[in-house]
Amino acid sequence: IWRPKQTVKTCSLMITVRMASLRCLRLCHPTGVAVSHLHTSSRVSAKQHYKMLVLGGGSGGICMSARMKRMFGAENVAVVEPSEVHYYQPIWTLVGAGAKTVASSARPTASVMPSGVKWVKSKVQEINPDTNTVLIDDGTEISYEYLIVALGLQLHYEKIKGLPEAFEHPKIGSNYSVTTVEKTWKALQNFKEGNAIFTFPNTPVKCAGAPQKIMYLSDAYFRKTGKRAKANVIYNTSLPVLFGIKKYADTLWDIVKTRDLQINLRHNLIEVRPDKQEAVFENLDNPGETKVFEYEMLHVTPPMGPSLVVKGSPLADENGWLDLNKETLQHNKYPNVFGIGDCSNLPTAKTGAAVGK
Repeated sequence: IWRPKQTVKTCSLMITVRMASLRCLRLCHPTGVAVSHLHTSSRVSAKQHYKMLVLGGGSGGICMSARMKRMFGAENVAVVEPSEVHYYQPIWTLVGAGAKTVASSARPTASVMPSGVKWVKSKVQEINPDTNTVLIDDGTEISYEYLIVALGLQLHYEKIKGLPEAFEHPKIGSNYSVTTVEKTWKALQNFKEGNAIFTFPNTPVKCAGAPQKIMYLSDAYFRKTGKRAKANVIYNTSLPVLFGIKKYADTLWDIVKTRDLQINLRHNLIEVRPDKQEAVFENLDNPGETKVFEYEMLHVTPPMGPSLVVKGSPLADENGWLDLNKETLQHNKYPNVFGIGDCSNLPTAKTGAAVGK
């Protein structure tokens, strides 16, 4: 499986530390002993059936399908993933800064899918844990004995007025989408003078450090190209702190002061006016109060939320996230359902770096 070494280490830790409850499957499967407390059903109503069904072919889903292949045999494992291309998304911060290309982040999904495992090239439409079935977009119903949900989270550019249409204009980009990350680099290259604004939304985000990383990389680029004296580098974040972990926040405050970066806390992007090159922010400490910033460059970190498929299923908690036991990654209501990654309600940051804690 292709991925940088750190990702391999992260996924191994996820499996070893977080999915201890799957050991019962390893113990029971070889001898055919039934696991009476797990929620199972017959395969009568489904056109396809698998002992282990994995939803999502990102890093988490691929790692788990490889693990399940070794546990159950390839013929008993299936992965539902519609994309023909697998992206290693952490590289996109470097793509936005011009240090890497989009192509360097991509591999054919077929090349990372464990050999012999069934790849279902389709989107998940419904998850029905009461019948142990999943409906995919061509109308096929797939049944399972065990389910691993690795569907990630949802980007919501549309929750910012003016987006995503504003991406058709120059000077605005976002490292969080393969369709907009190169726009960040173009805006950075074309920068002349004025405000370079970087945002952090009022929602959970994947890799909470990434919105700042592109700011620091942009600052370095401006200095390298002699544009820094004409650039006002601004970080407008919805958070009341620069970073969620105080140890790192203290160091980051020193860095932003040294580099003369402007930080505005509790500022949430609500509108982009690309024709005027204006970004509108709400003051979260005084709801309804807004401030307009002109920009020469704007990097948008979009609002994010739970997978709509998970949110619309019985697997979701009250906020729409996959409802898991934080010690085992086993679902709190359906014991034959497990989850991994950003789709879950685990009390950690939505980043692989959280695994080491």
